[in-house]
Amino acid sequence: MDDHESPLLSKESSSSSSSSSVVASSFKWILKVLMSVIFVAWVVFLFVYPGKLGDGILTNWRAVSSHTLFGTTGSMFLIFSGPILVISVLASLYLIISGEENVFTKYVWKKISKFPRFRLWTFPVLVDGPFGVVSAAEFLGIMIFSVFFLWAIYAYTMRDLDLLDLFHVLPEDRSMLLLEITGLRFGMIGLLCMVFLFLPISRGSILLRLVDIPFEHATKYHVWLGHITMAFFSFHGLCYVVAWTVQGRLLELLFEWKAIGIAVLPGVISLVAGLLMWVTSLQYVRKHYFELFFYTHQLYIVFVVFLALHVGDYLFSIVAGGIFLFILDRFLRFCQSRRTVDVISAKSFPCGTLELVLSKPPNMRYNALSFVFLQVRELSWLQWHPFSVSSSPLDGKHHVAVLIKVLGGWTAKLRDKLSKLYEAENPDQLLSPLSYPKITTCVEGPYGHESPYHLAYENLVLVAGGIGISPFFAILSDILQRKRDGKACLPKKVLVIWAIKNSDELSLLSSIDIPSLCPSFSQKMNLEINIYVTRQSEPLLEDGMVHKMVNPSVKPRSNGCPMSVLVGTGDNIWSGLYLVSSTIGFVLMITLLDIFYINKFNITAWWYKGLLFVVCMVASVLIFGGLVVVFWNLWGEKAGDVEPNGHDKVTTNGEELHNPSAELKGLNTEDDIQSFITTRYGTRPDFKEIFESLNEKWGSVDVGVIVCGPASLQSTVAKEIRSHSIWRSTNHPLFHFNSHSFDL
Repeated sequence: MDDHESPLLSKESSSSSSSSSVVASSFKWILKVLMSVIFVAWVVFLFVYPGKLGDGILTNWRAVSSHTLFGTTGSMFLIFSGPILVISVLASLYLIISGEENVFTKYVWKKISKFPRFRLWTFPVLVDGPFGVVSAAEFLGIMIFSVFFLWAIYAYTMRDLDLLDLFHVLPEDRSMLLLEITGLRFGMIGLLCMVFLFLPISRGSILLRLVDIPFEHATKYHVWLGHITMAFFSFHGLCYVVAWTVQGRLLELLFEWKAIGIAVLPGVISLVAGLLMWVTSLQYVRKHYFELFFYTHQLYIVFVVFLALHVGDYLFSIVAGGIFLFILDRFLRFCQSRRTVDVISAKSFPCGTLELVLSKPPNMRYNALSFVFLQVRELSWLQWHPFSVSSSPLDGKHHVAVLIKVLGGWTAKLRDKLSKLYEAENPDQLLSPLSYPKITTCVEGPYGHESPYHLAYENLVLVAGGIGISPFFAILSDILQRKRDGKACLPKKVLVIWAIKNSDELSLLSSIDIPSLCPSFSQKMNLEINIYVTRQSEPLLEDGMVHKMVNPSVKPRSNGCPMSVLVGTGDNIWSGLYLVSSTIGFVLMITLLDIFYINKFNITAWWYKGLLFVVCMVASVLIFGGLVVVFWNLWGEKAGDVEPNGHDKVTTNGEELHNPSAELKGLNTEDDIQSFITTRYGTRPDFKEIFESLNEKWGSVDVGVIVCGPASLQSTVAKEIRSHSIWRSTNHPLFHFNSHSFDL
């Protein structure tokens, strides 16, 4: 593959026959239809389950399947968790067949479409409120879940009133019985919510890749589901506490641990762990006490395990599908993060922002607008922080760069650690390499969109706040190098709007040398960079050269190696084998356990069977999935040994990192850097005026808008775009938010 060729946009082989293409397209269409049918049927069943219709469906299903090899628990697992696992397997097959399909073919039919299309995933419907910026599809999902909650409460209430007539209790005990049954129903609704709870936080999830929703976007779905799940679980516990308190049996029943039936004490432990995670995940706590949130959230292990002990294997199988997929992702992340990664170079900007260049294997695929999770063991063995990738996949096969702004304690410690690499008073006199402090880094990722959608729009508007500019450097580098090399690339007009507080942040522009990346780029595309310095009314004397004022790069002492290829968003075939083998292993283990242990020895304790169920889930991933991981890792090392010790000829001063075409350096370009950069002081961007101007200059064209910044910036841009005519005149609008660049 060419050094500058994107792994995501490789051209189709000229030898590919049209017949094989038709067969592949037909097979993909069949898989799409099959996955859609299974998903719709599964969701409809979950929706009607609280009512009599759903109860009847489950009863008939258990009558048919409970006497088979899978048993009663297996029948519950198949109907509640089986569909999502089947969809995941089909999705992996779909991605394997899709391969590295050219993204532009997906948009050909849109270009010839005569009718405007409404993009559910990107069009902002709500811009203010507790949910933040909400797209049309997200709003539709919120409405469906809201209707489900109301329907479930109503259906269960009607069934409970009918159920009371079957119990012969005194009138004074009737209300307490109804309260306990209501608590049971709240718990069941919480379980149904928990079916989806773990799906959005699987960073390399095959399902997220299928629908092309990156992890950082899906995280908010986990937050929403977490709030509503814990609310129902809290009502569940509260109903029982009130009823038992009135009966005078609270302490007696609270510590009860039944062998047959619901074990109360494990439920109490699970609920307490869930409440601690819930309280510490609130926005204020997460923002001001991130470490408390992070460490407390590790209680999810206690929450899940004791939930299984509380309800037993039969009810736990309802939520097992999503949890199993999360375990798959978590184990793969664990394997990837065990490797120490070589830091090729480190750099400090005048504004205090740091740049780390990390070594990666040449066969690792990633996309512009990706991000990684970074750990520095000298600072903490437990903390992982997300950072946007500022380098393009075309910048080099052996490295990836990230920009890190000092915003909190962890990043401040990293800055202090790196400051020891050179003398602060005279940065030209570097310390001896033997005196460099050791920096041991571990990396998870990269994660991001499955498709480089930024290349599929002729007109791009990139809106950044502060360090939010870093992923846009990757996008600009990607576009410019494609223009230079004559590769497929649609963007013709790119407008960058960058709001910063102080002019010292202008030094970040040195991260990308635009004229060197693409000489005479103005003849191939129209690029405008409008910078707004909000806290300075006029430029400082040195602002004209601030983009060149960068401390030299240094090479930390490190015994690491390139990043591991063990990432869920990596090779489709290996990730598919990992999923399939683990799933088959789990089904096999739970079946053998049921036949040769549970049935043979007449194991009846609910909590024990729930524990065995969890053990089988984990063991299947460790054994069957672990075997695939071993071969995957060996394959990755073998592929990476093709060019050992190669870092794209990156030197410690970082001169080559963003300019892989060294022969372009000596050329005289006609493009003056000031011709496409406009800096305004003492003002903020007026998006209403900006979009009106774009509407006049660009006319009725397709526009992609990407926003990377704080929530206030996202809401402001979304509000203007939603109300502005540029959306009404755009056939294929894209509105995308990134927030992972704002690190703690």
